[in-house]
Amino acid sequence: MVNWLHSLLPGVFKAEPVVPVIRMSGTIGRGSRFRPGLTLASVAGPLKKAFDNKKAEAVAIIIDSPGGSPVQSHMIYKRIRALAEEKQKRVFIFVEDVCASGGYMIACAGDEIIVDPASIVGSIGVVSAGFGFVDAIHKLGIERRVYTSGESKVILDPFQPEKPEDVRRLKVIQEEVHELFIDLVKKRRGSVLADDPEIFSGLFWSGKTAVSLGLADRLGDMRHVLREKYGDKVRLKLIGAEKSFFGMRPGRVGAGLAAAAGEGFLDTLEERSLRQRFGG
Repeated sequence: MVNWLHSLLPGVFKAEPVVPVIRMSGTIGRGSRFRPGLTLASVAGPLKKAFDNKKAEAVAIIIDSPGGSPVQSHMIYKRIRALAEEKQKRVFIFVEDVCASGGYMIACAGDEIIVDPASIVGSIGVVSAGFGFVDAIHKLGIERRVYTSGESKVILDPFQPEKPEDVRRLKVIQEEVHELFIDLVKKRRGSVLADDPEIFSGLFWSGKTAVSLGLADRLGDMRHVLREKYGDKVRLKLIGAEKSFFGMRPGRVGAGLAAAAGEGFLDTLEERSLRQRFGG
């Protein structure tokens, strides 16, 4: 009724401004049925719904992520920018506890990045970590048997001695991904970035310092900032992904519960280990 009256008497009935809000939280990557990770597939629907809102002049995205897959981070970044340009809407990024590594790559899709003074921001780099079990399997009397049709198929196998040439090959790949990350940050933040080489060293900072380095635009919180931009009557509309119980079809819940719980436990440990790097 209000919308109909507004179309007839726009000067009398003024529509309240609307800003769709999307929350992106957790490790970026595949995840599990019990604890889904952030992927393009998981956020594509909410993003489309938010940007398709014709009443909205802007979209707000809350980020709380220690990073993860560089590929998924880049794909989510590109989708946000594509929708923002297609729909001609501004994007506001609001950082909560952590916005590091791939999380910061996604944040760079924003036209404005707003952080809390105690947020952790940065970690612009690439990491690959693992374990070596060569001595362990020998002590346990385990014989490793691997058959391949390519001499480099088992490169960096944790059950075989590390080879310097394999490490060099990995470092080349890491440098290429790191350069992509650096170029992306410079493209989006170049005009405000401080002239400090440590910005791209993998270090991370508090939200307050991130603002002084140009990694973020200002300190603040979502409600205060959006009211400042669009008035006290602005309506924040949370857009969520539609999920079934544990992400499974109803008939599969009982059969998959134990496996999902196990996957969720491992994913929780992985996210916790990532967050602990930033004091979370």
